[in-house]
Amino acid sequence: QVRPVQSGGGSVQAGGSLTLSCTTSGYTHSTYSMGWFRQAPGKEREGVAVIYTADNRVLYADSVKGRFTISRNNANNTLYLQMNSLKPEDTAMYYCAVATISSIQRWTNPGIYNYWGQGTQVTVSS
Repeated sequence: QVRPVQSGGGSVQAGGSLTLSCTTSGYTHSTYSMGWFRQAPGKEREGVAVIYTADNRVLYADSVKGRFTISRNNANNTLYLQMNSLKPEDTAMYYCAVATISSIQRWTNPGIYNYWGQGTQVTVSS
């Protein structure tokens, strides 16, 4: 079983930066992809970024391209999300997610991820 534990987040003014971390423990060798999602009040959970563990290929939501960077450190089993030029519309609860099997579904489908972090709040003020 994979157990993701998140850290980071907080409050920042527009234009600022934050970094989220997600450290996984347990049986991590079967990880297929790792992603970041966010959910604002009253909205659906949306995919922010994903990284595929086999080749480190990354994909981003259009809304964060050029501002957010997803990366991972294999040595300490940690996933990161570097968020720059933050906007008030980035305010949400952010979740890391781990998929241990491949899927034909799009990476933005929360249903393909079988392990989730506990969530961390990001608040961007104008």
